[in-house]
Amino acid sequence: MTGFSRAEIGEGERRWSWEIRSVNGRNLDLRLRLPAGCEALEPQLRQAVPERCRRGNISVQLEAARQGQPQTRYRINRAALDQVIQAAKDLGMLVDAERPRLDGLLALPGVVERIDEEESEEARDARLALLLKGFGEALDGLVRMRAEEGARLARIALDQLQEIERLVGRARSLAAAQPEAQRARFRQQVGELLAQVPALSEDRLAQEFALLIAKSDVREELDRLTAHIEASRALVKAGGAIGRKLDFLCQELNREANTICSKSADLELTAVGLDMKAVVEQFREQVQNIE
Repeated sequence: MTGFSRAEIGEGERRWSWEIRSVNGRNLDLRLRLPAGCEALEPQLRQAVPERCRRGNISVQLEAARQGQPQTRYRINRAALDQVIQAAKDLGMLVDAERPRLDGLLALPGVVERIDEEESEEARDARLALLLKGFGEALDGLVRMRAEEGARLARIALDQLQEIERLVGRARSLAAAQPEAQRARFRQQVGELLAQVPALSEDRLAQEFALLIAKSDVREELDRLTAHIEASRALVKAGGAIGRKLDFLCQELNREANTICSKSADLELTAVGLDMKAVVEQFREQVQNIE
């Protein structure tokens, strides 16, 4: 299921923003992008998302910003500076050269060091707790959006199930008239056959006709279709994580529709079966978006 959510939080001059995106997926695929210093959040995020979302490709991104210019402090690495000065003195005894300038010495790597802001353990824990709070708000927003989309998909799915049910009713009425139409065709074919092979017994002909009727009987398939429609409708109305169960029922609906087409001895019944297959495919496409 698709969805997007954003949540912003702040503390002093520091600001963080969570973005969570979700697109359709058969399984749950979670991807995290966290800035340096926030790696400790990953185990909790990977636990929280599957508790609320069962399917979909979900990407979580955290961005950090600071209002105003941060105060940066520097210090001189005296040990490194002394080594450079001593090396310059030693080389000055071997070659005639100008004394090194101060700006040149300060530009050497390692002589000037930036002092990074140190964070206490208490401050770190408080920052992580604040970030988790913001993530919870973003995840709540995503779940709400997915639920709204799920409600729209449920209405579409119920309409498609109603259409499949209508086609099943049409197929049932055509199937009821199918034996009589087959009997008429069979009598015509038998009449033509007896004109050429008069020795065929009536018992054998009756057996052949009974076998033909049995092979073209689609009542069991129609009964199973009705049961699958009722089960699918109950799942959609119940809601929750029903996507995988509906996947299975889509396969069963398609299998029964295929069987009706293969067993049909009537062009109109075959056409209804093909229409049924088309609607089942549309239903299956919607099911891929349902959690």
